[in-house]
Amino acid sequence: MTATITNFNIDQVRKPAYAIDPVFIERWSPRAFSDKEVPDEVLYSLFEAARWAPSAANRQPWRFILARKREDRERFHSFINEKNRLWCEKAPVIVLVLSKKVKDDGSENAFHAFDAGAAWAQLALQAVKNGLVTHPMGGFDKTKARQVLNIPEEFDIHAVVAIGYQANPEILPEAFQEREKPSGRNPLDNLVFEGQFSQPVENI
Repeated sequence: MTATITNFNIDQVRKPAYAIDPVFIERWSPRAFSDKEVPDEVLYSLFEAARWAPSAANRQPWRFILARKREDRERFHSFINEKNRLWCEKAPVIVLVLSKKVKDDGSENAFHAFDAGAAWAQLALQAVKNGLVTHPMGGFDKTKARQVLNIPEEFDIHAVVAIGYQANPEILPEAFQEREKPSGRNPLDNLVFEGQFSQPVENI
């Protein structure tokens, strides 16, 4: 199930070199959001998918702060950059992704960010399965977010994510409409090395 509303064929924009599940191609980050509410059973299955992500020593360091009520979303809007607010204020759900950067004994967990990234990826892919779209943002004030949401120092702040149903791109300012399409990816021979760094894999 996909919520994509486009004037292009996604298969023409994104062509995998090897066979993969279509969910990986269908996931992208639109900016046009409907203000339609997301039912609990649809929304919470995203966090259920994230809950089952792998983590070092099964520490599960990821945390999510959820904003659905109007007053909670406005609190989030207070630390999101103005350019992002131009489109994300329509989204019915906003989430802040965190991770606990220390172990239970107080020592550093060197893998907390890596693990939180795995949880976010599973959330985003489940969103596609549920007919939703997601758009992560780095354009926000982390210091203000920590203050506004009372986040303890032992947690690292990673990203704000808008979640909801996709709307027609025509609702966006013109500059955003031009960018409302999925991006391509670097070829595998730029990403995968054999044996040592920068040694290309043959026949990839």
